[in-house]
Amino acid sequence: MDIDHDVPTVLATLRMEADPELFVSTFQTKINQLSLVTFGLAAAFQSADSNDALSFLSNLSDKVDSPETWDAHVYAQIEIARIKLHLKDIDGAKSLLDTASKTLDRFDSLDPLINASYYGVWSEYYKSKADFTAYYRTALLFLACVNLDEFSDVQKQQRAYDLSIAALLGDKIYNFGELLLHPILESLKNSEYQWLVDLLFALNEGNITAFEKLLESVNKQPILQNSLPFLRQKICLTALIEAVFKRPTSNRTLSFDTIAKETHLIADDVEHLVMKALSLDLLKGHIDEVSETVAITWLQPRVLNKANIESMRQRLVAWNNDVSGLSTWMESEGKDVWTTI
Repeated sequence: MDIDHDVPTVLATLRMEADPELFVSTFQTKINQLSLVTFGLAAAFQSADSNDALSFLSNLSDKVDSPETWDAHVYAQIEIARIKLHLKDIDGAKSLLDTASKTLDRFDSLDPLINASYYGVWSEYYKSKADFTAYYRTALLFLACVNLDEFSDVQKQQRAYDLSIAALLGDKIYNFGELLLHPILESLKNSEYQWLVDLLFALNEGNITAFEKLLESVNKQPILQNSLPFLRQKICLTALIEAVFKRPTSNRTLSFDTIAKETHLIADDVEHLVMKALSLDLLKGHIDEVSETVAITWLQPRVLNKANIESMRQRLVAWNNDVSGLSTWMESEGKDVWTTI
């Protein structure tokens, strides 16, 4: 058996071994050390006691701690951080992850196995801290490093649920395009969580009417119910963004009344909403309090859905028609001018 390349056979053997850690030790000097850590992880995670797993993996990490096997060592350290998270040693896990970050920053290319482990454990850390924005970003990076086919349906659904909640509650996430286009979201569709998919689309589109219709489901989820004021502000902000986006760049001066209508707010609350959008860098522009208008000069780049793309296509068609019309007018009306010149 080629141990380095016949990974499935080795892992299957590990599951049948009475002492998997002893089994790993019999070939630890004969294989690629990154593969050794992979097998060591399989052996460690067969232990019912997380402290035993931590001890075994720590010893294995020490054995591969050399300049020649830095990748195996940092991989082991990241996975030790995972175990520490399970043992509720949050600070210990964070310290190991910070050290791993400094090591990995020195290299341009990494084995996908290390990348997946790195972003996966960071996402677990941020989940434990209820840092929704950081969890959302690292969890998506983790998914970019793995094959979804290797996950069970239950695992896919749990990951998609966690990502959806993070997208909704992240205080710096106002466009969910990357998640909405990701195949993992399929695990929630046509399930008991279909309402969550609908809620994501509603907020992403700034569709306040659709949002209001989903409040019954939202109120059944304590984590969302407790954040309802934040979600209401978020839907108003995305409605504002959508109102600006659908207008041509030549017509992006909006009155307070227009914004109030688009966001379902009273006029007195419009200025505060715009200031919030400006502070979050969702848009740039200036407020004219005298004329009660807002001139928008820039929108934060976003992942576009089909409706957004169609809107842009229509604007490009209109722009092309305007240019063609101007060209025709200049050709017919400007002959005398061109002749004189």
